[in-house]
Amino acid sequence: MTLDEYQQGARGTAIYPEEARVLYPTLKLAGEAGEVAEKLGKLMRDEGLRPGGTLTDGQRDALAKELGDVLWYVANLAADLGLTLETVGRTNLEKLASRRDRGVLHGSGDER
Repeated sequence: MTLDEYQQGARGTAIYPEEARVLYPTLKLAGEAGEVAEKLGKLMRDEGLRPGGTLTDGQRDALAKELGDVLWYVANLAADLGLTLETVGRTNLEKLASRRDRGVLHGSGDER
């Protein structure tokens, strides 16, 4: 499956008010990203996962489900902005390659 195929599938399950385009998936994306962090914290607290430790298959599956929710909102936000996931991904890799080539992967700021 390509990123664009995923995006088309995700789009087919998107149910939110038209007037909330962009805003709704943005807010929900932030919440879902927090759920990934929450899941990891619970694995550390409840299951003894340590930084750098090896995840069990079940732990990895639980995190994959949360990441899938993040991807769903990224896909729909991109669509609301008129972008394909392929374009978003390609643009990101080009940006990172440019930073690498200029020796500015480290540091901060969007326009480095």
